[in-house]
Amino acid sequence: MLSSWLSRPFVPAEHPVALWLAALVAGAALFVALKLALRLARARLDRLAQPSGHGVAGAASRVLLRTSWLILALASLLIAVDVVGAPLPGSGFGAGHLWFVLIALQLALWLDRGIEAGLSEAVAARGRAGSITATLLSFLLRALVWVIVLLAMLDNVGVNITALVASLGIGGVAVALAVQTILSDLFASISIGLDKPFEAGDFIVFGQVAGSIEHVGLKTTRIRSLGGEQIVCSNTELLKQTIQNYKRMQQRRIVFSIRVTYRTPVEQVAAVPAIIRAQIERQPDTRFDRAHLARLAESALEFEAVYYVMSADYNQFMDLQQAIYLGVMRDLQAAGIALALPERTLHVVRPPPRH
Repeated sequence: MLSSWLSRPFVPAEHPVALWLAALVAGAALFVALKLALRLARARLDRLAQPSGHGVAGAASRVLLRTSWLILALASLLIAVDVVGAPLPGSGFGAGHLWFVLIALQLALWLDRGIEAGLSEAVAARGRAGSITATLLSFLLRALVWVIVLLAMLDNVGVNITALVASLGIGGVAVALAVQTILSDLFASISIGLDKPFEAGDFIVFGQVAGSIEHVGLKTTRIRSLGGEQIVCSNTELLKQTIQNYKRMQQRRIVFSIRVTYRTPVEQVAAVPAIIRAQIERQPDTRFDRAHLARLAESALEFEAVYYVMSADYNQFMDLQQAIYLGVMRDLQAAGIALALPERTLHVVRPPPRH
């Protein structure tokens, strides 16, 4: 091809060598212009991302940084060749195929960096608890992008990928069946990372287990129980349970009852709800709901009270409950109202004397 170009009469406007020299000059100029435009765009995005460097502008700047200068140079040369009209050597691999390969590779590079930047933003928003999930998702998504791009490029250049895709599918099914337990735990870890039913430091209860989350891994979650031992639970089995997360409790509803004796006069009985209410409202971080004479029980008058502790701290709840109980006992004692003890009145009937 080169010898046929050189043997042709030299006409500057039509000679292939002259056209290619013009295309190289035009391509170099276009490459410099595109490179400057990308740098200006990145500088603008970096200014918008200040001061944190995060956000959409910061992620877009990091994506543009993944632009391949080699691909940009080849694309500039192809544009110049098309504009100048320089002939391409050979006919087996045309400009259309080369354009597709370049565009596919550059899109893959941008998507690869975009996935990384997006997940890093998610980790920054959620804290270190989501780093494991982000790493796993990043690996899976980036691998998927490159597999799709590779198959698309092979198909574009004329390679029959049907058998390859079928082989990958069969192999994937075989591998999935062999490691289905591990894969189940991996996807359960992703679900925990995305849905956030609990995080490290949360106190949870499920089944017979109660403890604080120490670490959420790719396959297992480690829990420190109240007894001090570490409990290791499969992520899949953990998500099958109904989990109570006490760390996220915003308030605690408390129901308690007080029993007074039937010997109490009605006027004093009517004053008991007010005594209970006064003691509840006297305590900090509490919200009174109700207090009533609820039941005429077998051996006592039973009062039921409901209030809310505006905190999830169990020790604080116990301190408040103790203060309320002691205060109610003092007020009842001062009012001359006795608490009821379990008692039973037994009537003994003497048989009539025998004559």
